[in-house]
Amino acid sequence: MRIFTSLFSLVVVSLGSAVMAQENFPGLETIGKPQPKGIGFQFPATELMRDVVWLDNFLLIIITLISVFVTLLIAYAAFKFHASRNKNPGTFTHNSVVEVMWTIIPVIILLFIGVFSLPILFKQQEIPEADITIKVTGYQWYWGYEYVDHNFGFESILLQRDELEEYGYAPDEYLLATDNAVVVPIGATIVMQLTGADVIHSWTIPAFGVKQDAVPGRLAQLWFAAEKEGIYFGQCSELCGQAHAYMPITVKVVSQKQYDAWLKGAINEYAGLPQPILMAQK
Repeated sequence: MRIFTSLFSLVVVSLGSAVMAQENFPGLETIGKPQPKGIGFQFPATELMRDVVWLDNFLLIIITLISVFVTLLIAYAAFKFHASRNKNPGTFTHNSVVEVMWTIIPVIILLFIGVFSLPILFKQQEIPEADITIKVTGYQWYWGYEYVDHNFGFESILLQRDELEEYGYAPDEYLLATDNAVVVPIGATIVMQLTGADVIHSWTIPAFGVKQDAVPGRLAQLWFAAEKEGIYFGQCSELCGQAHAYMPITVKVVSQKQYDAWLKGAINEYAGLPQPILMAQK
């Protein structure tokens, strides 16, 4: 019964969304998506993500130096104290100087890391004044978006393979693209207010360097200001049930002029539409 009612809800939402096809924004470059055999971060499209990339490189240098030092120390100890060079085993039980050093030095390293990492963390968590506020609600298994400043909202559902071309997406963007995308203007401060309608979900766009759980009964926030026009993809990043893998996120960053035109049409198109019918689950 639970599965049936969830699927029924998706059908109802799909019917409601069928008349709400968004503008494709021809020529908009797809930037934030996974790359075949990729091992690095996606293109950093926000200041937050640039900070994350810098911090990752910074920590990688520190980790590499520590790893090299420990490896050389092990090799030195294995060579110097090998049984063939030390016929009589040592009788000491401890070394106070060494013990103090291996306690103090790691503490200093952690403090050094904290000096650089904590400001980056605080920047992510301190929510600035918003130019645009969007409420995000996670459902099993789609997203609902409400532009609270303009009193309209819509649902965003995974596109099937045969729908990609109609909506302006490439074939390899299956499982990434949605019928309705979040549209924001370049450079604007966007504050997302997140909650869950049923179970815990998680909204994330890797290229923006943001990720926030959507917890039922709570309202969390994240923010970003995109610096490059384009299409960016994300996924629900909290296991939320059988269709968790089919809950993508699409954000389109456009010019202010394009956003204003889209907003005018969206207000006329989405405002006043009935909300999805959600049956009681038994």
